Amino acid sequence: MAYSQSINKSQLQVPTNCHLCDTEKNIRWKCTDCGLFMCDKCKDERHCRIRNAQDHKVINIEDVDLNNEEIDLKNIQCSKHAEKSCRLFCKRCDSLVCPICVSEVHINHVNQLIEIREAYNTKIDRLKQGQSQIKMEKEKVITRKKLLEQHKNAENVKHSKVIQSIMNHGDLLKRTIDKYIQKLKNENDENIKTILKSIDTEIHTVSKSMREVYLKYNEIGDFLKTRDITKFFTDIRRIENSMEVKAPKTHSTYNSTPIFYSGEITQTNVGVLKKPEKLLVSFHIIEEYLTELSAVSDIISYEDSIYINSALDNNVVKAEPKEKKLDVVSTLNLAVYGMAISPSNDLLLSVGKSRLQQLNISTGELSDTVYNVKPLASTIIHITSNNKVIVGGVNDKLGRKAVFVMNEKGDHETVYEHDQHNQPILTYPRSITSTSTGNIHVVDREPGQEGRVVVFEPGGEIINSYNGHQKINKLKSFKPNRIVTTKSDNVLVSEMNTNSLHILDSTGNLVSWYNTKDIGILHPVSLSFTQTGQLFIACGAEEGHTTKDAKIYKVTISGC
Repeated sequence: MAYSQSINKSQLQVPTNCHLCDTEKNIRWKCTDCGLFMCDKCKDERHCRIRNAQDHKVINIEDVDLNNEEIDLKNIQCSKHAEKSCRLFCKRCDSLVCPICVSEVHINHVNQLIEIREAYNTKIDRLKQGQSQIKMEKEKVITRKKLLEQHKNAENVKHSKVIQSIMNHGDLLKRTIDKYIQKLKNENDENIKTILKSIDTEIHTVSKSMREVYLKYNEIGDFLKTRDITKFFTDIRRIENSMEVKAPKTHSTYNSTPIFYSGEITQTNVGVLKKPEKLLVSFHIIEEYLTELSAVSDIISYEDSIYINSALDNNVVKAEPKEKKLDVVSTLNLAVYGMAISPSNDLLLSVGKSRLQQLNISTGELSDTVYNVKPLASTIIHITSNNKVIVGGVNDKLGRKAVFVMNEKGDHETVYEHDQHNQPILTYPRSITSTSTGNIHVVDREPGQEGRVVVFEPGGEIINSYNGHQKINKLKSFKPNRIVTTKSDNVLVSEMNTNSLHILDSTGNLVSWYNTKDIGILHPVSLSFTQTGQLFIACGAEEGHTTKDAKIYKVTISGC
């Protein structure tokens, strides 16, 4: 095949004058068959006079594909018959053929002979399809590499934390050992003080007795030397009566300084490295409440009340839990997709419009807010610990799905919508929560479809995507419902169709799971923590279930 040189837009050689009239400078058209550049007049009046011009392809100069090469399909020399040009393509033999080729080899392939242009376009289409598939695989590889790099970075961070923990523990051990060694030294010092004091007391007693003995001994010695016989016999009785001297009584045994026996230093009392184990979590039902709703889509615990949204019934109910019953305070008949308590302590509502509305908790008045995700319709709301308002939104006509982070003025600070290759990230934001690290977890699932939990780091990058677990979702695909963060910065993900709570860490890795069916809770959907740490688990309904008897459970939770 003959190709002209590939050129870019800056290299396009457009003649200064029309090829047909050689006077008009406003070149508007090009015939891809004859290679002529033409003005409007020559295109309509002169080019049509060229033989077979009615079969030529004339395109606007702006539509010329400047990044591809012009292809001549009419002058392709036959590889077997140099004097002939190929006119057809044999699909059976997958080769170009000239008239001689047809008569000699392909005479019986008449049904397989097609125009070269058709064959070329077919091949191009296949190449583009293949390229598209490769591009998809390339994106998968890039994503996988990115996840691996993120995992590598996470492991490096984890390694640094473990090293720091080891060093901190080493410092603690050193301080503890130094403290204990000092304690042993102090005990030994106190022991020697007590022992020496006891001995010193005995020495003092013996010394005193020795002085008395020396005095008596010397007295007798002096008496023996006397020459005064009268005095001798006068004092002899006194001397005889005082000669008995007894040695003082002392202890036969004494306390002794303890001997030091060094302890064995082992790996056990220093510490060991162990792979992290599955968290041991437990749930215990405190109260069970029966509602008159078909299902509970959302639940919020606020002060002494709970706010319940039933998307199936188009009702938002304010109720006060009283022992084993719910006292309904008020009911708002409204279709709500998500709700949250705003920084101003109003009830923010997503009603399927671009702008969020708020319900004044005190007056019951409904009004618009500054939070707007136009041109998308809001789907779900979450308020962070630092009062950022995060809203999910969709617009099927525009093909847009996004998560918006807004300040209290409604300004969009971050929008999570496209990846680094400008490809859409989300399909339908269904629930949102955030951790103390600033990571945002989004339940991303279209109605009725399987889904995932996407984890974004502050600023917009995806750091993880959790797609369920092979043990939990062996028989049923992962269809997450609602999501909430625990005090330990783990994330609970409810899954109604498997009666499961998936427990993820702050980066979206599974650390444990719990089957609520074990304690009698079926079809868990919405989750909300109380200010005192208990968890409300509100339930949905299976398809076809029409009875309005959705249950809400208040439970204690430990281990996560």
